[in-house]
Amino acid sequence: MSLTVTIFVLVFVTELISWTGKSFLLELVYALYLRLFYSAKVAEQRKLKSEILTTKKELLQTSAQDHFAKWAKLRRSVDKGLSDLEKLNSELASTRTGFSLKFNSTIWISTTGLQFIVGWWYRKSAVFFLPPSWFGPLTWWLSFPFAPAGSVSCGVWQMACRRVIKVGERVAKELLSGSSHPDAVPSEQKVGSDTDKKSD
Repeated sequence: MSLTVTIFVLVFVTELISWTGKSFLLELVYALYLRLFYSAKVAEQRKLKSEILTTKKELLQTSAQDHFAKWAKLRRSVDKGLSDLEKLNSELASTRTGFSLKFNSTIWISTTGLQFIVGWWYRKSAVFFLPPSWFGPLTWWLSFPFAPAGSVSCGVWQMACRRVIKVGERVAKELLSGSSHPDAVPSEQKVGSDTDKKSD
């Protein structure tokens, strides 16, 4: 893959993650992670919650004065269930924290970090050369900081790709919002024609 395409893909993936939202992706991937590696714990958590709710309901229906032994047994069962559930929730919460840290680190390394590495590694390389007459004296800026004169550097190409993608995003949003909201003119014409009919 050429350097031009590599940088564009890296910038595009970074922007795509930004559009989608890291929190949304985290929730999605974490749910899959739990299903693959902690399905037994999740099933146990669900079962415990169900048992606690059932026992609590039974406890509320039992009179402490008339059936004290049964009430005390149910109370102990609810307390033990809540204690077990708290431990399980704490374990899953620590798993989530660790996963969140790893996920965010992986996302950063595979997008922003990789862009820095590519930019640094190819800092003296030309992404492509421009015809000398295109930008005149401003040509030196496009090769900033270390690329050969008359070329476009990695840093400038990254900025250009990001700008084009952001403009494309804005245009796409405007087109989508325009198509989802029908024009108000036809409805106004309809109201006008209804008024004319009434006046007739």
